[in-house]
Amino acid sequence: MLQGAKNKMSGPLASGTCSDPEEASDLKAPLSSRFREPLTHARFQELFGGAEQEPELPAEPCLPWLCRLRRRRASACSGPGAWRVLLARLPPLRWLPQYRWRAWLLGDAVAGITVGVVHVPQGMAFALLTSVPPVFGLYTSFFPVLIYSLLGTGRHLSTGTFAVLSLMTGSVVERVVPEPLAGNLSGIEREKLEAQRIGAAAAVAFGSGALLLGMFVLQLGVLSTFLSEPVVKALTSGAALHVLVSQLPSLLGLSLPRQIGCFSLFKTLAAVLSALNQSSPAELTISALSLALLVPVKELNVRFRDRLPTPIPGEVVMVLLATVLCFTSSLDSRYNVQVVGLLPGGFPQPLLPTLDDLPRILADSLPISLVTFAVSTSLASIYADKYSYTIDPNQELLAHGVSNLISSLFSCFPNSATLATTSLLVDAGGNTQLSGLFSCTVVLSVLLWLGPFFYYLPKAVLACINISSMRQMFFQMQELPQLWHVSRVDFAVWMVTWVAVVTLNVDLGLAVGVVVSMVTVVCRTQRVKCLALGLAEGTELYRPIRESHKLLQVPGLCILSYPAPLYFATRGQFHRILEWHLGLGERTKPGAEPIRVVILDFSGVTFADAAGAREVVQLTRRCQDDGICLLLAQCNALVLKTLTRAGLLDSMTPEQLFVSVQDAAAHALERLKPTGPKICTVWV
Repeated sequence: MLQGAKNKMSGPLASGTCSDPEEASDLKAPLSSRFREPLTHARFQELFGGAEQEPELPAEPCLPWLCRLRRRRASACSGPGAWRVLLARLPPLRWLPQYRWRAWLLGDAVAGITVGVVHVPQGMAFALLTSVPPVFGLYTSFFPVLIYSLLGTGRHLSTGTFAVLSLMTGSVVERVVPEPLAGNLSGIEREKLEAQRIGAAAAVAFGSGALLLGMFVLQLGVLSTFLSEPVVKALTSGAALHVLVSQLPSLLGLSLPRQIGCFSLFKTLAAVLSALNQSSPAELTISALSLALLVPVKELNVRFRDRLPTPIPGEVVMVLLATVLCFTSSLDSRYNVQVVGLLPGGFPQPLLPTLDDLPRILADSLPISLVTFAVSTSLASIYADKYSYTIDPNQELLAHGVSNLISSLFSCFPNSATLATTSLLVDAGGNTQLSGLFSCTVVLSVLLWLGPFFYYLPKAVLACINISSMRQMFFQMQELPQLWHVSRVDFAVWMVTWVAVVTLNVDLGLAVGVVVSMVTVVCRTQRVKCLALGLAEGTELYRPIRESHKLLQVPGLCILSYPAPLYFATRGQFHRILEWHLGLGERTKPGAEPIRVVILDFSGVTFADAAGAREVVQLTRRCQDDGICLLLAQCNALVLKTLTRAGLLDSMTPEQLFVSVQDAAAHALERLKPTGPKICTVWV
């Protein structure tokens, strides 16, 4: 200890309630010398003072919360306060003045154009998953990307259409606007059905955007910590299997109704197997050739990532080849191959989504908004850690909320960050959100001028693009052996979530995964062990007895460390453990010497609720009745405040609260009879 602390603490400390003048002895500590007297919380406050108190403001004739709100608004409305809010809500004002034009502009341009080229076929493909015409996938690849570039904090994040969200939205659309049982629809009836489905998809985007904005207003960015990595990865892997099965009818050229609800994956497989003899040989050939090109190209992009200047655009090459082949061979008329058709040029008329179905859709928008936030925040955090910058989860809520809300006015479906295009953006050399503007330029050129060239694009090729884009999600299962080795609890969470997603559906699977993840957290707090501590010989360190080979122990002294929060779910366990260690009640520790002084190390107790605090107070009174001196050490300020409000100081004095285990042990040794310490060797 510091010599200054020794000079300040001259003089003995006041004795606690457990002191007895007849028990005073000249028992020495196990160390060779004493540097200072034991330091209690009260003495520490007296010597060094507490935290600096804010100056009290003059009383205002209004409610306290109203006063705080008024002061907050006043500070925000000032010039510097308004500028800070503007900097926080418009990230380009922070990173654009520091933009290194010579070093970063070329990389952002190349990466943005590369991602924009991939956005075109993927947007049209994911629109089929959403059960809307392909052109609306292009709209969803333009507006959200533009908005996130202005509001997002993830420099390397690529937003747009995402297969998992498209699949979830498509299930809602199919349920709200089902396909008529008659099957054969006229052109007018088909247009009316498509218009209703477009409105339903836009309403889902509107609802999810509104929920994300509500989470931003409530500052719920901390919720990203509750969606653990095993839950997110199991969710995306299970959803990838749903995407694969849902695209089988398009691969085989079958016109089958889309299955929704629980066990939809198995229903789709059964329908495909029963109608397998009706498959189209032409579309089956197109699908086989497309997969034969797309899968090896993606593998080459992954294996030779460092050697290639830019990834090979396999999707674009496949789209061009298939379009030319279908046009020259007239596959649509000769073999009835389904094609994309005419893509209308320009942008749709801004229109507020029909909110008649919003009450029904709002329940489905909640899991979609949670998946949007979870996937986007996880991806942004990964690359922020890799490239040494920080993201703001609450600002991400604002960015994705505004993105979904505004894009829904242009008939877009829900969007988020995407795994494949984000990885492609990083590999192509993207540095900032400026790459999103170049990506929007590519999509804009297709919407304004190049749309008619995709008329003869077979829909089977889009289905193959959907399947090949799931490659990264399927390969997440390769991490399972390592996860089993690191944490079997996380492995169990991963498997339960994946099975729930596959057997039920994505919405219920997400709910099951979150609930199971939270239950494992509660179960872990229920299985903690209270550790008995001993003094390591020749040091001032107190270590768990089972982990140390040679410890100094004092008869009659018990030092216990409880490494878990103390709340209503753990109070029973805390009661049983302390009762067993201290010999209170019927379940006593056999063969143990009577405990005279017990030290509770509360350094691991991060918080305590009212039930836990009352349990500590009751324990203090029982120890006082049984003649046991109870000392608390290393209790943080928040826990100590809760214990004090529960009446702790009614049964013990402030001199029994110590700032460290060493101080509490030194105080205990002075109060015990001179039986002398003994050396206890424990072999592990």
